[in-house]
Amino acid sequence: MMSSSMVHCRAVSTELPVAFRDFFAGLVEQRRSPGPADAFDRCFGCGPAHPSGLRVRVFEADDGVVSPIVVPRVYEGPPSAAHGGIVAAYLDEILGGAVVRATGKIVVTGELTVRYVRPTPTETPLLGRGRVVGDHGRYVDVEGSLEEFGAARVVATARGRFFPYATSGITRGSGAS
Repeated sequence: MMSSSMVHCRAVSTELPVAFRDFFAGLVEQRRSPGPADAFDRCFGCGPAHPSGLRVRVFEADDGVVSPIVVPRVYEGPPSAAHGGIVAAYLDEILGGAVVRATGKIVVTGELTVRYVRPTPTETPLLGRGRVVGDHGRYVDVEGSLEEFGAARVVATARGRFFPYATSGITRGSGAS
């Protein structure tokens, strides 16, 4: 049982922060298969059941996916900026979402390279973007970015290589992640 007073816990909400509503109006969200049978239900990046996770959401765009991001201050590294590992985690989820959108396959990260362009502000609306740049069958190459929403000022970019993930036989608590 989870305490509602946990500092990192955030309620799962389907409502977007006000700053994003116009931009995301009409876009289709990539939905997960909710429930305990979902091997990624407790994923730190995208899992709705993770008590302190990022709960990254991705929406279909013409050239890939877009994602509304607001990094909570609890993930601060330098003053008023997100910790680099958290920035990488957000980008990892966005890139993975782009692969799922393009291929329909559940994937895991094989490689991730992040370039930090400028400090990523906390408590500030950011827009994540991801798109596939090459599908090689056994793996998919993808790239993306995080930018200050409305200003289109890039704060970080990423390139990744993702591999299909076989979920048969994988259940919660099996150690696969």
